[in-house]
Amino acid sequence: MKTLFLTGLILASSLSALSLSEIIDKSLAYSPSLESINARITANTHATDIANQFSNPELSLTSNSIDSAEPMSQTVLTIKQKIPYYGKRDARQEITLAEDALLKEKLSAARVALVARIKTQAYRIWELRELYKIIDEYVALTKQNIELYESYTIVSDNEHMGIMKAELSLADLEIQKSVLNATIYSAYAQLSYLAAFEIKELNLTLNMGEKPNLESYESGLINNPELLVKAKELAKEQTKVEVADINNYPDLNLIAGYAYRENFDNYVNVGLSLSLPMYGTEDAQEQQARAMALVVVSEKEDTKIAVNSELKVYYAQMRSAYEIYHIVQDNALPQIAHMFELSNSSIATGGDLFKYIDVLFDKLALEQKSINAVSNYNKANAQIAKLAGEIQ
Repeated sequence: MKTLFLTGLILASSLSALSLSEIIDKSLAYSPSLESINARITANTHATDIANQFSNPELSLTSNSIDSAEPMSQTVLTIKQKIPYYGKRDARQEITLAEDALLKEKLSAARVALVARIKTQAYRIWELRELYKIIDEYVALTKQNIELYESYTIVSDNEHMGIMKAELSLADLEIQKSVLNATIYSAYAQLSYLAAFEIKELNLTLNMGEKPNLESYESGLINNPELLVKAKELAKEQTKVEVADINNYPDLNLIAGYAYRENFDNYVNVGLSLSLPMYGTEDAQEQQARAMALVVVSEKEDTKIAVNSELKVYYAQMRSAYEIYHIVQDNALPQIAHMFELSNSSIATGGDLFKYIDVLFDKLALEQKSINAVSNYNKANAQIAKLAGEIQ
């Protein structure tokens, strides 16, 4: 049933454009990388059951070669059962429970990381499509003005050079379109891989957001997946320390045997045995466990520093993208729009096509910077959302 549903889902996705939220929801439900962690969690459930069990009893049968007429001639059936020191089984089970909590935290972190990668790839596709769209518009505009220039002017050598300049610029735009088309195709393939199903069309609109605020982002780090994973790792190592400490107390072995003698009375043996911690092995293992716990403590502190540094990097990227966008939109484009109008109107009266092409490409470069700024802002925001443990 699940396979049929997934097949229908993939077929439907290939026939219509999907929103980013739909892609994220479906990828979280069917991603093989997440399924592998789920399988490990299931396997660890069985490990938890095993940890609380007694060791298997040992059954032995011994016989000697003494003549059956002698009292020492016997065949002995012996059973031995290890009884762990009080609390050892529970302690061992605590390790597997700590491992279960760690695996679930790793699953959450993997989900967050997958969502961030999907978002980043989707934003890249939006950026490439917008660049393609605007270049396509400039191709049409350049062709239109070449035709207009040729129809309104008598082509001299000077003016012919202007037309050649425009045609070369047109060829460059067509090359950019071809490169972008191939890049968009590759980007969709990468997004399909991340989502674990084929995506042919993405329905996404991006805009420039609000001015970034570092303090508000810092407050979200309390849910950082890497730090939460390290916290679970530390809890597991601390549980191992508790187990190592209790292992200093020896386990008890209960022994019972039945001796069969052919010509004499049979009898029963009952006894106890235990190991003697004489050589300091258990103490060394406890110190090793404590040292490993300290390693995780240091790693957690290092991770905290790294996460804070990473946040500042992405914040700086967001702030830069925000500033670039508003410089282009609020200052540069209004100024070049007037220049563009003057150059455009002069074409009809035989004006210099060189100047027009230069202004046209200046405007194109600014609009490309604006598109890049919107994309970079949202990509950095996706990484900050990842640091905060968000999955939408």
